[in-house]
Amino acid sequence: MKTEFIVSDMTCNHCVQTITRAVQGVAPDAAVQTDLAAHRVTIESSADAAALQAAIADEGYDVQPG
Repeated sequence: MKTEFIVSDMTCNHCVQTITRAVQGVAPDAAVQTDLAAHRVTIESSADAAALQAAIADEGYDVQPG
């Protein structure tokens, strides 16, 4: 299942790495793609979208369904 989020405060590669680690902490098999310019995170995973969103939010990011 593909899930998309807008992370408005994702501004650098460190943010991308942190978000990827957070997502893979919930769903180790998740494929994470990011578009830094568009602040978009696309996740291919069978994990629950709410759990993925919570993992990103727990890292301090403003994350909204995309």
